[in-house]
Amino acid sequence: MDIFISEVGPRDGLQSIHRTMPTAAKIAWVRALAAAGLREIEVGSFVNPKRLPQMADAAEVVRAAREIPGLTVMALAPNLRGVQGAAEAGVDKVTMPVSASEPHSIANIGMTHEQVLAEVARVIAYRDGLPEDRRPEIEVGISTAFGCTIAGPVDEDWVIDLAVRLAGLGVDSVGLSDGVGYANPAQVRRLFMRLKEEIGGKAGGAHLHNTRGQGLANVVAALEAGVTTFDSSQGGIGGCPYSPGATGNIVTEDLVWMLEAMGHDTGVDLAKLAEARRVLAEALPGEPLYGHLPDVGTEKGFSYAARGPVPEGTGRSAEAKACAA
Repeated sequence: MDIFISEVGPRDGLQSIHRTMPTAAKIAWVRALAAAGLREIEVGSFVNPKRLPQMADAAEVVRAAREIPGLTVMALAPNLRGVQGAAEAGVDKVTMPVSASEPHSIANIGMTHEQVLAEVARVIAYRDGLPEDRRPEIEVGISTAFGCTIAGPVDEDWVIDLAVRLAGLGVDSVGLSDGVGYANPAQVRRLFMRLKEEIGGKAGGAHLHNTRGQGLANVVAALEAGVTTFDSSQGGIGGCPYSPGATGNIVTEDLVWMLEAMGHDTGVDLAKLAEARRVLAEALPGEPLYGHLPDVGTEKGFSYAARGPVPEGTGRSAEAKACAA
């Protein structure tokens, strides 16, 4: 496997849907995603349940996900209190959202830049004080790195400076996030190349949305810049609830097909991914799910990069197969 896909649907996807998926259904979905070959899944967020009641069962989902062999269990936490809750539940990795746009940071987590940096420093001190076998990896995703629905353009020099400061605080990795869907391929390539130049091995992955139809084009640009880890969401569900109009995660099914077709091994099985999509659809009946591959399946002659050919039509959703019957 040379490209790593981190599935964020159970967190980023479900937090944007007003309905709350039952806990048992969440766990079944996470298990189905893992069975499809996804080795890292963001299963929830440790936030105030009054703000995001959809995530109130995060600890229970984490505990169930930890029983899946070989799975890196990840959760989002915006502050020390959330990181403590995530660590107590037993996550392998915590991702902290740090916004390059201060107005977005205040709207999203109620902190200025200096307050956020101080909070990250407290998180690292807490993490380093835990027993070695209970220390989660701490990654930061710099949100609104490519633009902000509230503030507009974001200075690229500031984005890189912020990444350098975060790396210096001791976080394990710093990635770039386009949760509002403003990025274009030239910008993505340029910023990720700069990120790698400035922080080296701590340069993390890409969280890219498809709000303006640029998601997969931006993935290709990030690949050209040497990025090997990408976030995506099954069915394309998700979007930041504190960024007006920010919808449209990259669809996991479409991302896997594109990467495999380009010769990159993802380790993900498209037929089993279609089964996971069925679990999602049954748990949230009537909820819009997106993606091109689930409608049409793989083409004749499609072959996985490292595993050989698959039957024509693999990856189609149950709905598409029923319509074709």
